[in-house]
Amino acid sequence: MFEVKLPQWGMNMTEGTIVKWFKQVGDRVEKGEPLAEIEIAKAVNELESPITGVITKLVAGEGETIHVQHVIAIINE
Repeated sequence: MFEVKLPQWGMNMTEGTIVKWFKQVGDRVEKGEPLAEIEIAKAVNELESPITGVITKLVAGEGETIHVQHVIAIINE
């Protein structure tokens, strides 16, 4: 089980909003493949999967604002 956490892309970044999930629970994902679009300070970044595996849980939903380093998804290798 691997916890995907919201990364800190900038020094002043404290939170981000999930705009869209590209994958859903049960989907296989490859390392480096886009998982979600995250909006920070009116810019949208793509969050890539840190590992290859199957998504077992999406902790945060679309439109939800999450603090940096909080878990947003769980992937089983």
